[in-house]
Amino acid sequence: MANQARRRRGVRLPAWLRPHQFFILYVLGVLGFLALMTWAEHQGLSRHWIGPIFLFLTVMVYAGIGVYGRTSDSDEYYVAGRRIPPMYNGMAAAADWMSAASFISLSGALYLQGFSGTSGQAGGLAYLLGWTGGFCLVAMLIAPHLRAMGLYTVPDFFHVRFGGRWPRIIAALAAVLCSFTYVVAQIYGVGLIASRLTGVQFEIGIMLGLGGVLLCSFLGGMRAITWTQVAQYVVLLLAFLIPVSWLAYKQLGNPMAPAVYGEQISKIAELETQLLDSAAEHQVVQAYLRRAKEMEARLQDVEGALERERELGRERIRQLRAQNADVGLIVSASRELAALPRDVASARERWTREMHENYERAKPLGGLPPHSQAYAGDPNGTPEEQREYELARRNFLALMFCLMVGTAGLPHLLTRYYTSPTVAGARASVAWSLFFIALLYLSAPALAVLVKFEVMQNLVGSSFEALPNWMAQWARVDSSLLSIEDVNGDGIVQFGEIRLGADLIMLATPELGGLPYVVSGLVAAGGLAAALSTADGLLLTISNALVRDLYFRGTKRDASPEQRVILTKFTLLTVALSAAFVAALKPSEILTMVSASFSLAASAFVPVMVMGIFWRGTTRKGAVAGMLAGLGVAVYYLLSHVPAVRGALPGWLLADGLWFGIQPISAGVFGVPAGFVAAAVVSRITRPAPVPTGVRLEI
Repeated sequence: MANQARRRRGVRLPAWLRPHQFFILYVLGVLGFLALMTWAEHQGLSRHWIGPIFLFLTVMVYAGIGVYGRTSDSDEYYVAGRRIPPMYNGMAAAADWMSAASFISLSGALYLQGFSGTSGQAGGLAYLLGWTGGFCLVAMLIAPHLRAMGLYTVPDFFHVRFGGRWPRIIAALAAVLCSFTYVVAQIYGVGLIASRLTGVQFEIGIMLGLGGVLLCSFLGGMRAITWTQVAQYVVLLLAFLIPVSWLAYKQLGNPMAPAVYGEQISKIAELETQLLDSAAEHQVVQAYLRRAKEMEARLQDVEGALERERELGRERIRQLRAQNADVGLIVSASRELAALPRDVASARERWTREMHENYERAKPLGGLPPHSQAYAGDPNGTPEEQREYELARRNFLALMFCLMVGTAGLPHLLTRYYTSPTVAGARASVAWSLFFIALLYLSAPALAVLVKFEVMQNLVGSSFEALPNWMAQWARVDSSLLSIEDVNGDGIVQFGEIRLGADLIMLATPELGGLPYVVSGLVAAGGLAAALSTADGLLLTISNALVRDLYFRGTKRDASPEQRVILTKFTLLTVALSAAFVAALKPSEILTMVSASFSLAASAFVPVMVMGIFWRGTTRKGAVAGMLAGLGVAVYYLLSHVPAVRGALPGWLLADGLWFGIQPISAGVFGVPAGFVAAAVVSRITRPAPVPTGVRLEI
């Protein structure tokens, strides 16, 4: 009878296998969609349709998960009911971690800066080593202890461990600061990708992508975000591995890029030697040097130079009109005149920036370091070369330290491990996170090497008239992403004439490798998934800090869990729109903003968090002093090197140059020690004196 009833009901999979069933069906659906789009492109589907289709369908899938996972239950909204299996929690954490910086900019950093970088910018390996080491710190020091406390947010830890108002308030404000910096970078990436996929303006692209973010995080909180991030990880994994595997197969006959890309490093070294000896490349260097000196001459008399440039522009327009020249030439000359700086201050700022840029490009290899060199400079060379070597090594180690420690302090990442069912589950989640991240991180250096070889071997030496259309399309999106100009006038592309932004390398790889445009759509969708997955978690972290940790606990207002969730949702909406506004201003490159947020998180949280976990003698006043000192030093060092701040404040209030030659994005190397020292000293001073043995206290 029981068997008959089971047959009538149909075969049901065991409960532990059902999530895997849905996951497998989703993966098969994604692969089927890619096959269908490839067939459609082969049948003549226009590229103008492929991009919007990828954007629309991916955002709709994520939004659908958000709608399906909508909830007003506080446990579900804040920590996904603490019942996410470790494998999927690790996959979600990997997607959360593979932000726009990792997916879009990491390979670009390795392309532009090589393995170790220069004295002014650490190389891409610092990011790989720092972030990976940071996850190990999370697994060993942080995640198990936080999960064992059964909390909701990182500021909750400071409140429970130290008591009082100020540790929680300072932690909440610090969480808002570092998370907002991080989320601006993600929304910038969303706008960049959406504008490329659809052809709309950058600002409109931001709003298109933001809709998917809001539907996931607004409606379903952590429950919807978790399963959305699992879906996004599949997309970004395919988007990363397909292009790099194709380039490896195209160049080396083996798609296992991490295993074979080392063969191309020696070839790149040979090509770099040829470029250094090339007469045409020397002409490009001299052309940029002349431009730099011209800018430098203008800066000697900015007002007079600006007036001369305006007069030359007006004179050219008059001559064109007198000659009855083509209307297009007259319009172009008018635009050049209108593009001149409006006043002396803006002229000085622009010409100073252009002078530095041209001096940088007047260096061999377009200012890029040799890809495989250990560090810039020479430890056995001239005093200047020795100094450059020491600075390059120092900045590499400093950035790696900040990224490692910052990973252990990022609020949105630590909150992920609150969703694990047990402490053991939190540890397992970290292990799964490392596995899923490694699938991508092992391929990032390979992609940078393969792309550089492709550019040096196939793009350099081609005719400007034969350049592919995708280069002009990317240049129209943002000239800082791609610029190519025949500087020496020979009509042939030289390596020094190509300027690729770090945010372009990954996105342009399919077109550079000659893959179907569907793969370009997939890569853009992967970048969008990476940006959206991280933005979801960051927005939830910010809104939780503002509502749970500041508004309700700070004012002691009574509210039901449902009311708190509703207020969190609307706060999240406000924060998202504010971040979109800042991102539309294009404040900096993605990787720079993300690196700054790691320094802030490392300085504000890690010293006090580690001491609070492992040293019972840490006091409330010590915790407050440690957070304020660490965060204050990091913020001070960062702001001291922001041009707008330097122009607004007197010089005596700001840091005098670089401390020990360390770049501002590594401000955490000063903030973290300051936090430890302040917390330890103040805790020693304010710690209650021990009660002598045998003394009875009167209560």
